[in-house]
Amino acid sequence: MIEKDLNRYSDRLRGYTELRLQENRNLDITLLNGSLVSNANISSGGVSARVFLNGSWGFASSTGLDDEAIGYALKSALDNSAFLDSRQKLGQSGLSTVRTVSDVHLGTGKPRRTQREVVDFLRAVDDYIVKSCRNLAGRRIWFGALDVEKSVLTSGGSAAYSMIPRTRIVLYLSAEKNGAKADLSKILGGCGQFEDVFGDTAWVFREIDRLSEHLAKKMDAVAPVAGSHECVLGPEVCGILAHEAVGHTAEADNVLAGGITKDFVGKQVASPLVSISDFANTAFGSVCPVPSYVDDEGVKAEDVAIIENGVFKSYLHNRTTAAHFGAQPSGNARAAEFCDEPIIRMRNTAILPGRSRLQEMISSVDKGYYLLGTGNGQADVTSEFMFGIVVGYEIKNGKIGRAIKDTTVSGVAYDMLKTVSMVSDDFSWLNGGMCSKLQRVPVGMGGASIKCRLSLGGR
Repeated sequence: MIEKDLNRYSDRLRGYTELRLQENRNLDITLLNGSLVSNANISSGGVSARVFLNGSWGFASSTGLDDEAIGYALKSALDNSAFLDSRQKLGQSGLSTVRTVSDVHLGTGKPRRTQREVVDFLRAVDDYIVKSCRNLAGRRIWFGALDVEKSVLTSGGSAAYSMIPRTRIVLYLSAEKNGAKADLSKILGGCGQFEDVFGDTAWVFREIDRLSEHLAKKMDAVAPVAGSHECVLGPEVCGILAHEAVGHTAEADNVLAGGITKDFVGKQVASPLVSISDFANTAFGSVCPVPSYVDDEGVKAEDVAIIENGVFKSYLHNRTTAAHFGAQPSGNARAAEFCDEPIIRMRNTAILPGRSRLQEMISSVDKGYYLLGTGNGQADVTSEFMFGIVVGYEIKNGKIGRAIKDTTVSGVAYDMLKTVSMVSDDFSWLNGGMCSKLQRVPVGMGGASIKCRLSLGGR
């Protein structure tokens, strides 16, 4: 546990200063074909400080959470800001006052399971995979539990404590039949500690059954026809699209670096059916996969409507970019570790539900594809993207057909989004996302299903 109340250090903050104590606790376990190959419990923590002086930020960090480490970080950050100011001479005015007080602890209230009990749970999952998956050639189970505990104090009066846990299992399955091979993976889990997320094996077994069914069908998959097609994209694909190809273009630091959305605010950039938001902590009445209540600059985390009814509405801001654009900071400044500076990051980015039924959407496609699962992918600040598709099916005469082999989809997001003709009324999160923009942080992504036109790879 780190110190929750940092107010006793308030008289040591000079000018505009942010003080942050943070500890990340990781439990990392891997079973490979039934054998335990890793079982590590790792913790890293320390203190960091940032000082804003005439437009220059001085940053410093130190391992340890005691008075000596805190004193070192505060003095070093102040010295660094003075040095940078003497060289940069930006002459910018101070930041507006933001004051937020918050105390959030999302740890379980149940008795904690031991590390051995978690391994036993994973062995039960592995046993079920062996019994239920046909033509199984190999399997790997990765378990990761991350507790991120932070205390933030600013000279502006913000004082925030949080302990946000996330627990995940990633299943990797391979199958082989008559010389044909296929593999799939699935992320399970989300916000919460093990006892709350994986209280029993029943729902995990149901997910394994679904994954096994997809894998069996993939053994007899056909190659898709290359070219532009009508497609229905499932929530997982839509979530990746919302995060990678839209969300990153809305981060204000990327905008200032020359991103495509520089002049997009107020313009129609997508079909009027499309709305995309970055949620802070709660959406549709439930806690998001990666809830954020106060960011690492002491700013209250607010939802951001990026696109609303096809119109580009807002960027994601930290305090500096908000001042530049004359906007309010949105609480999007996040740091991965205690030794990292906060930078603009998404929290939980998603395509919002519409009014169509999924079956209605599939029935409306004469010849196309239903794309459900993604592999690796990439996008850039122009919104051009390419994603791997690892679970997909033909649609013929409005009905789901044969599974397709691994392929890719590509395009420019802001062109593709204008082709959206239907959005489903259901919604789901991809709970295990990570974002690697300079620092690797947990993110949530998800969405409704959409019907659109996309370019697929093929033979």
